[in-house]
Amino acid sequence: MPAPDVKTLKPIEAGDASLDWQVWGGDPAQQVTLVMLHEGLGCVALWREFPQQLAAQTGCAVLAYSRAGYGQSDSTSRPRPADYMTVEALTVLPQVLKASGCKRYVLVGHSDGATIAAIYAGSVQDFCMRGLVLIAPHFFAEDISINAIRQARDAYEQGNLKQKLARYHKDVDCAFRGWNEVWLSKAFETWNVSDVIDYIRVPVLGIQGRDDQYGTLAQLAEIENRCYAPFEQCVLEQCGHSPHIEQPEKTLDVITGFCEQLKEAGAFT
Repeated sequence: MPAPDVKTLKPIEAGDASLDWQVWGGDPAQQVTLVMLHEGLGCVALWREFPQQLAAQTGCAVLAYSRAGYGQSDSTSRPRPADYMTVEALTVLPQVLKASGCKRYVLVGHSDGATIAAIYAGSVQDFCMRGLVLIAPHFFAEDISINAIRQARDAYEQGNLKQKLARYHKDVDCAFRGWNEVWLSKAFETWNVSDVIDYIRVPVLGIQGRDDQYGTLAQLAEIENRCYAPFEQCVLEQCGHSPHIEQPEKTLDVITGFCEQLKEAGAFT
């Protein structure tokens, strides 16, 4: 199968910032689109080959964008508020969806991006949304998460993490510290957005590595216990926080299968 075309387009204006974005495999205005929301240190480029592979395997268009403060998007102010993911979900994401011309879509989020996708789905009545793929989502803070984020701070300040991230983010301190500072703040200790799950009304696929260093399977259990919509989960063995990088073939297969189920149910028409 030939590799899908990739389009790098002029920035999207959303949330008072210019955001960089790319599209693979088709026109979001014409076909079902998988809209990818990156992790707390991610951006368009850090999805690597996964969007192209996803477009080729599912036959859908794939759209990825970098949030403000990440990748080649505009910077943003710090410190971020403890509800920054809710602000992103309710203020910026709707503008991105409108500006990109998406008509029918599945939100595919990883880590912070998965949380943003879930908040949007549980807060906004959107008949264009067909489903949710939540990869390593967070609905509440866990000790394992905070400990891993402290370790990331040490690697950034004392190791080579800053150098690695600077290859992808034009304002690397904004990208890293904007994420790290809020997660380690006092205000974040009681952060919990689990109630949004109660209001999700589209099918949900949850994916998580059993060895995820940033969260336990209690996050997927929260979806299973609270979600009224159809929910299926995939727990990948010998896999950490980034299934799409650590086990891309399995992750591609399970997302493709989920999309096929949606198509068979008529959700893609």
